[in-house]
Amino acid sequence: MSIVITDLCKSFGSTPVLQRFTWTVDRPMVLMGRSGCGKTTLLRILLGLESADSGTVTGVETPAAVFQEDRLCPQLTAAANLTLTGHGLTPQDAERELRALGFTDAELALPAARLSGGQKRRAALLRALLCRDAKTLLLDEPFSALDSFLRWELEQELMKVLGEFEGTSLLVSHNRDEVYRISDHISVMADGHVDCFDEKKRIFEDPYTYQSALLTGCKNFSRAEYIDESHVLASDWNSALRVTRPVSGGVKYIGLRTHYMHPSMGQRENVIVCDVLQAIEDLHEMILLLQCGDSDSSY
Repeated sequence: MSIVITDLCKSFGSTPVLQRFTWTVDRPMVLMGRSGCGKTTLLRILLGLESADSGTVTGVETPAAVFQEDRLCPQLTAAANLTLTGHGLTPQDAERELRALGFTDAELALPAARLSGGQKRRAALLRALLCRDAKTLLLDEPFSALDSFLRWELEQELMKVLGEFEGTSLLVSHNRDEVYRISDHISVMADGHVDCFDEKKRIFEDPYTYQSALLTGCKNFSRAEYIDESHVLASDWNSALRVTRPVSGGVKYIGLRTHYMHPSMGQRENVIVCDVLQAIEDLHEMILLLQCGDSDSSY
């Protein structure tokens, strides 16, 4: 079964959020987009918690969901929250799954109101993943508020569940690393519609829109002017650059990923002259902020 979304529109006051949003989810899918672009609004419409102004949605059946908020009943234990939805999960099963994610006997006895943020998040995620009769799985930033090790453990659990899940699943995120690990196909959302959709390797290695390049980690952009199919003028970097694939006259930006940059060492082609504004020490690398001539832009 597929989720089919056609010409979906939604505005809050005079602010449009979804603009003729059209999309088909016919496989385990990830929707990637910057914060505030309308991803959560879309999920709320799919779940029936928000009404669209116009458009249609079909194919959402017996959904299980993880929201950005944990939405646990504060007076109940974590295990009781898992079994509350009545999807065939026994209290013993719920406690066993929670113990596998680090819950102690003492923590299993606590009401949800007294659990840590990470513990609440684990319970909320398990509540959706363990709904045995769910046919649609919708996950909104499921790994927020988790430390890196626990995030990794839950990612493995999620990938196992998605591999066995026979229904339709959609995960929403703006975290490029988890997106790349979890799904083979990615849709990028921008300006209220699907900006692009492709295999993850294509989007990460050769993004063909500004938003997809930005969301996959490219930090260095210049406005671009067409010279010929092999060359563009990077106007913000004051440099004419040769490119490796043909470009069209409609090119607007050029992006340069950090790992493609290196000292010129006498090189004459594809050289960008710049000054080092600041050096920032990161955990495993040194970040250099550079500026080209009198340009106001740095990268």
